[in-house]
Amino acid sequence: MHQLDKSEMEFVCYADWNQLPESANALFAEGSKESVFFSRPWFENLVNTALENGQSMLLACVVKGEDVLAILPLMKRDSEQWTILTHLYSSLYSLLLAEKNRQKILECMVQGLTELPVYPLRLDPVAENDENIRSLQRVIEASGAECHHKMRFYNWIHRVNGQSFEEYLGARPARVRNTVARKKRKLEREHGYEIRLFINQDLEQAIADFNAVYKASWKAKELFGGFVKGLAYSLSEPGWLRLAILYIDGQPAAAQFWFVVHGKASIFKLAYDEVWKQYSPGSILISYLMEYVIETDKVEEIDFLTGNDAYKQDWMSERRERFSLYCGKPRISNSKSGWFDSSLKNWVKRFKGSLASS
Repeated sequence: MHQLDKSEMEFVCYADWNQLPESANALFAEGSKESVFFSRPWFENLVNTALENGQSMLLACVVKGEDVLAILPLMKRDSEQWTILTHLYSSLYSLLLAEKNRQKILECMVQGLTELPVYPLRLDPVAENDENIRSLQRVIEASGAECHHKMRFYNWIHRVNGQSFEEYLGARPARVRNTVARKKRKLEREHGYEIRLFINQDLEQAIADFNAVYKASWKAKELFGGFVKGLAYSLSEPGWLRLAILYIDGQPAAAQFWFVVHGKASIFKLAYDEVWKQYSPGSILISYLMEYVIETDKVEEIDFLTGNDAYKQDWMSERRERFSLYCGKPRISNSKSGWFDSSLKNWVKRFKGSLASS
């Protein structure tokens, strides 16, 4: 195992969670305040349930002694080139970065990345105002590479700003309010219904009912059932899960998978059984969860994550953009320190975890 000079920053890669110093948890904890997609439960579940044969994780880090100062989660896909550690369901990505000495940390990170087969590097999806990503871009460009943004998708959100649920609902379109009220009365009168919210109990039942609804919905077959189930369990442990099922005549008719992390509610997956479409069970359930996260969880922001679907505009109030950041070949490509002239020897030396233990 490569020994560190505890007085100096160094670029180190970890291929195993057990090799990662305990101090890394502080960076993941800070990251989770910004987004669940920067949290350790998210990445651990992704690695445990979504990597295919031949794919592996690499956590590119800057460390000083046992202090982890930056983490860029990477993954090797089919080729030898490393890419970012994301999934189809990843709605945001970023570099985790300590507060102090950021310029030096980033310079160390970028220098280390030149020794990995990662370029051209695509960071995706990223927020336009992500200062960690913007700072990383500046350092990459200063080293000779060229970076550019490309719009990836729209993201609808609602900032609660101290509203009550009644105030929030009153600001929604009249047809939305009327539909929810009318369909609730109709459903209660003709069948009756029950809503159960699962946070950290009876998860096997919750997941079975969620899958039953999804299968009976208009949606395509769920390709990542293991990932979704693993995520529910991962998020239930810290109390972040909000999985709600609406039952009609005792059978699951609508299901929604949300999570609430540090004052932010995210709407991850939702579906309803088309047999019950006339009662708008999806709208009834989203109204129930909106009330819960506003009145009980006291969230500051509600996020519809990925997509510009028309119905999302009914429930949200603000649209923002997510981007891909591409960093490519340097202007001067024959430099010995260029992106594509990495030393395999130096790369292996810094690769800890699976290689160190093999």
